[in-house]
Amino acid sequence: MSVRFTTRARTGAVALVVAAGLALSVAGCGGGGDSEDGKPKASVSASKGDDSNPSTQEGSEEILAELRGEGGLILKITSATRDAGGFVTVNGELKNDSSEPARVSLRAAGVETEILRHGPSLGGATLVDSASKKRYYVLRDTDGRPLTTTNMPRMKAGESIPVFMQFPAPPAETSEVSFQLPTFTSGTIQISG
Repeated sequence: MSVRFTTRARTGAVALVVAAGLALSVAGCGGGGDSEDGKPKASVSASKGDDSNPSTQEGSEEILAELRGEGGLILKITSATRDAGGFVTVNGELKNDSSEPARVSLRAAGVETEILRHGPSLGGATLVDSASKKRYYVLRDTDGRPLTTTNMPRMKAGESIPVFMQFPAPPAETSEVSFQLPTFTSGTIQISG
């Protein structure tokens, strides 16, 4: 008597092995529980160093730059990471630091018609590489939409929202750039990765 395996049975076995591998991978990335003081390890390691800002909440990311805008808005840039795909992703937090509701100015979208037709955004942001004398604009998708946070709501006093922007990556040897956004002060940030 011969035993015959069908393609369906092999596919099921392969799917089972892949699922088990993924489950083990996810379990291995869990971070390993709490530290000695009962706080998650991620919170402990995120607030290290003597130069950390005492006004930030414990467990929040390091602030690369804090840019003040009109209407009491503050943009805190928390990371600028170079990705393998040839771009830089800038992440941050936009906060209404005033006692009144506020909205990001339409001027923050810049002046390019292609970006403006997609509504309010942070599409006017740029990275300036002084060493190579180049300016990098926010990337756009195939429909011309900026690869950045869009349609930001009117923010209540004290409210914060996460924001991001993606740019073409400067040369690998460039690690420091100036970040500029219309209606906000500019600041120097470090690119990691």
